[in-house]
Amino acid sequence: MDLKAHIRGVPDFPKKGIYFYDVASLLKSGPAFTETTRRLVEAVRVHEPQALAVIESRGFLFGAPVAAALGLGLVLVRKRGKLPGDVVAHAYDLEYGTDTLEVQADAVAPGQRVVLVDDVLATGGTAQAAVDLLHKVGAKVAGAAFLIELRFLKGRGRLHVPVDSLLAYDE
Repeated sequence: MDLKAHIRGVPDFPKKGIYFYDVASLLKSGPAFTETTRRLVEAVRVHEPQALAVIESRGFLFGAPVAAALGLGLVLVRKRGKLPGDVVAHAYDLEYGTDTLEVQADAVAPGQRVVLVDDVLATGGTAQAAVDLLHKVGAKVAGAAFLIELRFLKGRGRLHVPVDSLLAYDE
């Protein structure tokens, strides 16, 4: 199945000059979403994870069915203030400022093998921040898997773990 045929391009969103790859059009197709999940399962399985980490919010949509198919639990990586209980935070730089990701302090056991799953790998800043945060709480991050990689933004080069992507765009 050609999954790219299910990704809608939206010019000038969220601002002029940005070309947005909309995964909502893929999610509304049962067969395309099922095939995406199947391919992500295969990409993730080779890393032998004990849990999947998913980045808020679209990462939740793609990671949850992959975790269920592999019989794994989910580690939620969220923006500051969204998780109850004791959390560990990691601040990181953006091109226009800083942001903070959090994970619950007891989300992983020390040395637990985790694979990160998200929808899009762009510049790699948020993904690497999630990897750094997972390391902070003791996880061994075995890899990262994405539906879409925007190769022209060179995010793969920022990540210090093996990267798999199902679809790549060069512009």
